[in-house]
Amino acid sequence: MANIASQIKRNRQNEVRRQRNQAVRSELKTRTRQALAAAEAGDADAAHEARRLAQQRIDTAVSKGLLHKKTAARRKARLHRQIEDLLS
Repeated sequence: MANIASQIKRNRQNEVRRQRNQAVRSELKTRTRQALAAAEAGDADAAHEARRLAQQRIDTAVSKGLLHKKTAARRKARLHRQIEDLLS
């Protein structure tokens, strides 16, 4: 355990950020799974809406520094392709 004030503060900040990042990552995975599940069910409208929400969460992760912008672009492209393949 740190006994330097600045390190104690840094530990507190890191914990808050870790929890926030974990929440964003979890939401991202949930939205992606929901989009794929809707596509597997064959509901095109629900799948496209779920994909739109998943892409919003990916963009949110980029703005918060959790994902690199090219990683986000790749994930969005793969998700789009997976959904279109399942619907066709």
